Amino acid sequence: MKYLKKLDGFQRSPAGLEWRIWQKLHIIFAVGTALPLLASAGAYVLDGLDPAAQNARAVEQFFYVMLGVVMLHWTLMLTLAIGCVIVMLMKGPAYVADAYEMEEPPHATKTKLQR
Repeated sequence: MKYLKKLDGFQRSPAGLEWRIWQKLHIIFAVGTALPLLASAGAYVLDGLDPAAQNARAVEQFFYVMLGVVMLHWTLMLTLAIGCVIVMLMKGPAYVADAYEMEEPPHATKTKLQR
C-alpha cells in the first residue's frame, strides 16, 4: 500500500544555490576546521622558539579561543546543511495523501447567514 502518491502535473523546480553549497560543504568544513587549528599549532611552535618568553597562558587562551571558533564553525555548517536539505526537499516532487472526507455534524445544516 502506497501512502503518498506524486501529484500529477507538478513541475520540479530547477536546482539552485543549495546544490552548489551542498557539493562544496565538505571542503568548507575541512578548511574552516583546519585553519584555526593550524593557527593554534603555529602559536605553540612560535612560543617554543623563545624560551625566555612567559607567554604560556596567552598561548593556551588562544588555543581555547580557536577551539571555540572551530565549534562555532561546526554548528554553522550543520545549520547550513540542514537548510540545504530542507530546500532540496521543498523543490522535490509534490506528494498527495489519500483524501479524507469530513462528515458534517447534523446540527450544522444551516448557518445564521443562510436563514
